[in-house]
This record gives sequence, C-alpha cells and structure tokens, in this order.
Amino acid sequence: MKIEADSRIPYPRERVYREYRDSLVKLVPYLPNIQEITVKEREENSGGPGRTRMLNIWRAQGDIPKAAQTIIKPEMLEWKDYALWNENDWTCEWRVETAFFTKSIKCQGKNFFIEQGGETTLQIRGELEVNLKEIPGVPRFLAGTVAPIVEKFIVALLTPNLTSVSKGLDAYMKAQPGG
Repeated sequence: MKIEADSRIPYPRERVYREYRDSLVKLVPYLPNIQEITVKEREENSGGPGRTRMLNIWRAQGDIPKAAQTIIKPEMLEWKDYALWNENDWTCEWRVETAFFTKSIKCQGKNFFIEQGGETTLQIRGELEVNLKEIPGVPRFLAGTVAPIVEKFIVALLTPNLTSVSKGLDAYMKAQPGG
C-alpha cells in the first residue's frame, strides 16, 4: 500500500530540513498522536559529507480497530525509524521497523524537501507491505482478509503523523525566537 503525504512549510528549505532532522524530539508537544520520540543513534558524515544516519524510536497512541485487536496490542504502537539524511540533495531515505511482526511488515520510503519561492514543499513517498501468513495465531484463511485491515490501520496511524510532523514543525519554528 502506498504512503503519500505532501505539505507546505513557510520557511526556506535549508532551515526546514535541518530543524526536521535536528529538532525532531522537540516537536513531540506539537504532535497529537505521538507520546515520545527518542534519538537512539546519530552518525554525522555517514557515507560522505552532508549525510547523517539516525535511528529514532517513536511511541504513538491510537485507537486499534476491533478486527485488529487480537493481533495489535497498545504496547506495540512503537517503531524504529532508520533514516539517512542527505543534505547534498535535500532528501531523507527512511525505513520503519515496527515493534511487532518485524519480519511481516515492511515500510520504507523517501522524503523530498523542495524549495519553492522561499517556502518548502515536503513530499513523503513510501510503501507499506504486510504479510500476516507467517504470524502465529493468525489462521491462514484469515490472513488475506485481515492483512488489508492491518495495512489500513498502520497507514492511517502513520500518515497523519507524517503530515502532523510538518504542521508541528511549522508551529515549533513559529514559536522560536525570530520565528
């Protein structure tokens, strides 16, 4: 299932890019579905100048659909965000690893920071794939029926958070001195 989210942030690309990368933890008060973000690893110039490799842990909150409650528990609403920020082309390649069914859920993509008239358009493009056939406790005959529900739930949880990060970043930047 495709993940697509676009937003416009009324600040120059360089500032938006660096604030997003470097101030993500400070955005939590501006993100309604996120309880916590923790930076676990950060490596500057990873693979060359202008490249920063990061590992962030996100903890979300959300209502789990009844059809998915036998599979997804509230404590599972956490994910690892592996990101490679490339300041040379103003992108961020990312891969999300969920706290549950890690081998059965694949989610990855790329963010593009595009400057337009002194403002920034953030394009988020990704792909989510859920394979429930290998998950213990899910009958094989139900896996095909439940997988789309789980995919929709995960995309529904992630997509607003992706766009809310842009809104939160905008609000955070406005709140800064000179914002």
